[in-house]
Amino acid sequence: MISVLRIGFAVCLVMFPVAASAEPITTGTLVNEMVDMFRLSEAREPDYRTLQFSSYDHQSSVPGGPNWFANSDGFGGEPIPNFEAVLKEPGADGIGEYLVCDIQGAGAIVRVWTAAIEGTLRVYLDGSADPVYDGSAQDFLLHPWTAYAQKAGLEPSMLDGTFYQRNAAYCPMPFANACRIVWIGDVKKIHFYQVQLRVYEGPAEVVTFRAEDLKTHAESIRRVSGILKSPGATWPYHSKETSRALNVSVEPGARVEALSLDGPGAIERLTLRVSAKDPVLALRQTLLHVTCDGSTWGQVQAPVGDFFGAAPGVNPYDSVPFTVEADGTMTCRFVMPYAKNAKVYFENLGAQAVTVEGEALVAPYTWNDDISMHFRARWRIDHGLTASGAEPQDIPFLVARGVGAYVGSVSYVLNPNDVPSPGGNWWGEGDEKIFVDNDVRPSTFGTGSEDYYNYAWSSPDIFVFPYCGQPRNDGPANRGFVTNHRWHVLDDLPFGNSIAFYMELFPHELNHGMAYGRIGYYYARPGAIDDHVTIAPEDVRPQVLPPWEPAARGAASNSVFYQAEEVDEPRDDVILEKAALWARGGIYRWSPKQEGDTAVFTIPIAEAGRYVVRPALGLDAKSGKITMFVDDAEAGSWDLHDASRVMERCMDTAPRDLTKGDHRITIRFDSGGKSVPIDFFWIQKQ
Repeated sequence: MISVLRIGFAVCLVMFPVAASAEPITTGTLVNEMVDMFRLSEAREPDYRTLQFSSYDHQSSVPGGPNWFANSDGFGGEPIPNFEAVLKEPGADGIGEYLVCDIQGAGAIVRVWTAAIEGTLRVYLDGSADPVYDGSAQDFLLHPWTAYAQKAGLEPSMLDGTFYQRNAAYCPMPFANACRIVWIGDVKKIHFYQVQLRVYEGPAEVVTFRAEDLKTHAESIRRVSGILKSPGATWPYHSKETSRALNVSVEPGARVEALSLDGPGAIERLTLRVSAKDPVLALRQTLLHVTCDGSTWGQVQAPVGDFFGAAPGVNPYDSVPFTVEADGTMTCRFVMPYAKNAKVYFENLGAQAVTVEGEALVAPYTWNDDISMHFRARWRIDHGLTASGAEPQDIPFLVARGVGAYVGSVSYVLNPNDVPSPGGNWWGEGDEKIFVDNDVRPSTFGTGSEDYYNYAWSSPDIFVFPYCGQPRNDGPANRGFVTNHRWHVLDDLPFGNSIAFYMELFPHELNHGMAYGRIGYYYARPGAIDDHVTIAPEDVRPQVLPPWEPAARGAASNSVFYQAEEVDEPRDDVILEKAALWARGGIYRWSPKQEGDTAVFTIPIAEAGRYVVRPALGLDAKSGKITMFVDDAEAGSWDLHDASRVMERCMDTAPRDLTKGDHRITIRFDSGGKSVPIDFFWIQKQ
């Protein structure tokens, strides 16, 4: 039995009877696991637990207790240092030494993350007095392999967007006997961090990471980097079989079998397209059921669009387990094994006829009663929530008993908050809390919802990486429909008897009428049970953004807002386009006749002072590039074209001095597109 020093945590490591690994665990074998979906479908050999050490608020010690939702998680000056132990009290310069983790036994660092951190990190492996890394904490947590890549003859840029994903890095660093990480810095300064490690529980032959590993395993690193750059185009499928076609029409209220397979086997790839008069509604109201080996209820039960992480509607992205294309083609690469049979059904909970077509690629698979697991996907949604930072709540993603491994999450939020800034309409201040097996407190305790999804600072931008993404964020800021996903491939979470995954719902301000949908993906041995509830028509009811207009609260305090149509000069090349996304239900869409054309708006300033002038602009497939001027001074240029989405963003500009009276805002059409959507102007006194 290995031991883990985890001060303040009661972590029990449970032994399971598993066979020893057939080959030593090395940096190279771990890199290869990053694109091995079959591995996830079998109980681990050797077994391991995945632990996360983070800068969560260490006052959060008792589930449901008075400090359970404490939120001092890395800004500095916390009531309790955000570390496992204080190794050296700070000196006169404020610098101290703090323990991030101290693992005794075999394991591997599999993921690191930071929003921002000062100070130094030292990483010691196998009890060596010389750290394998000694340098900037931020450099290690964002780019841990860069220092080694150049010496190994690898171009560091090949790690960007592949091993380095937004604010996280997946750069495995195995160790045979121990891992100790120490932070040296001033705890009054910013220090956000997350470090995820595997800790092997059975006999494990592990080759400890060395700087030359990147040269030794360069071939694997290059191969995996190439796949991670474009999984949909380069994925190395195992099966040589011809895909099985499926094509069904599903009438309202009907449930139709689309595919029946005899086992043993595994669905290696499932590709679907949904057609209907209202495709967005069909993607939510058409349920996908995948039933393996005679299960009473489908191991997979989710709305089709939500299952592929694209909801609501089609929001293109490319990741390791899922690819969603702009034309609505959706592909799943989570492997779905079965011993005797597998059936795919579609159920229509809506009022319109739906057609589903696609194909399944089936791979040979030898079902092993000792280690093989079924793939599961569990979806749920809560409508009409009242979210409050004063009274946060834990939202359950999955509670299950049995043997398995958690492999992914998606959240689908409808955020009706009318503050046009993240500092006010941010919904995801809450942490993930994941209890595995006999945890008294979570063995994974995070620092914020966006941090779990590998980004930071409530960023509203669209991003896509192999293991994480934000394919939808309507805006402005984090208002509207927001979708996030994260896939646990290298950092999967095995469990030997139970798992309970919760995410805090913790907004910046009181927020009425939220909806919070989510899906948890996991593998489990036959006999596992979970808290899934059959999806009802009420769950998949149409979702509509409520009417709104921008509010001068939070980070938007001390502001006034002017709708574009109220302050423009009369012209005949403008329409007011109606949609719930826009303030007051409409947006001023200007269609310039040629490049260089201008639209002029007059903004009254009630009091002389220093102001920020922000235009709230639409982004869509019809729009082009513009430049804005305030009283003839250039204020900013933006490209408003987005081929696949319709969004709104409040564009930042530099503060400027404005006198009392009327001021002119000029929008110049520069190129591309055929229109310029302008919702409102946000004038904020500094």
